[in-house]
Amino acid sequence: MISVRGIGLGLAAVGRPGYINLGRDADLPAERTVEALRARVFELLDDAYARGVRYFDVARSYGRAEQFLADWLRKHAHDDAVVGSKWGYTYTAEWRVDAEVHEVKDHGVATFDRQIGETQDLLGDRLDIYHIHSVTPESPALTDRVLHRRLAGLAAQGVVVGLSTSGPSQAAAIREALAVRVDGEPLFRSVQATWNLLEPSAGPALAEAHDAGCLVIVKEAMANGRLAALRSLGEAPDAVALAAALAQPWANVVLSGAATAGQLESNLRALTMPVDAESFAELAEPPGEYWARRAGLAWS
Repeated sequence: MISVRGIGLGLAAVGRPGYINLGRDADLPAERTVEALRARVFELLDDAYARGVRYFDVARSYGRAEQFLADWLRKHAHDDAVVGSKWGYTYTAEWRVDAEVHEVKDHGVATFDRQIGETQDLLGDRLDIYHIHSVTPESPALTDRVLHRRLAGLAAQGVVVGLSTSGPSQAAAIREALAVRVDGEPLFRSVQATWNLLEPSAGPALAEAHDAGCLVIVKEAMANGRLAALRSLGEAPDAVALAAALAQPWANVVLSGAATAGQLESNLRALTMPVDAESFAELAEPPGEYWARRAGLAWS
């Protein structure tokens, strides 16, 4: 089992010109060319690695994120860097912020076959974890036995197979995934889910995943920027939000989605910040309300 803990760096916000995050317009260069974002990603990866970050998260739908990370790894060959990617969404925005459709979701076998090939072409044997992207209880990925065999074959090659979840029924999706077996063995060994002070409903299911031996990775700990602007969390709301996730006994890795070196430095303060998440329990929203509000955020 892969052993990695602490804060990881996710490249969703910097691998493509458009993303859903409050305040992002001020974080990136006015000209969001491929070259400009490549330079930003390299800066962040260099800074993160120097500060002890060892888990790096990308996805097929994050524009050029896999390419940027692969180029950086070839340049530095950090053997202790752990790489996770995701398949299941196809990036369709063609490097535009104003695209009508930014990504298309499909959890079918054909999409897996295509995207694992694309990922391995870029990352090769540096791919450590491969998640199905944004699984919900309705996803065919939870019941497709042909797909399960494909994924088990990938696991046999040494890649940890997992899933990420989204939506108000994350807990149900996680529990269904934990029940999936291939030849009597659990298929999914890593779970990446949204957990934050506004949307903590997946917590009990994530604890079950952890107890079952899964690596648990927290995404969107700052609620797509909403918590970073919440002054009731104090002078460093971003660090408080991340520290609250790190304080969960089932959390192995909490992702920073920093888009600037300053944000990353501030985020990493969470590693030494004691936070009692229960003291912020009143911030929690009904899951349906939270996810409806997230769906209404604009790409910027």
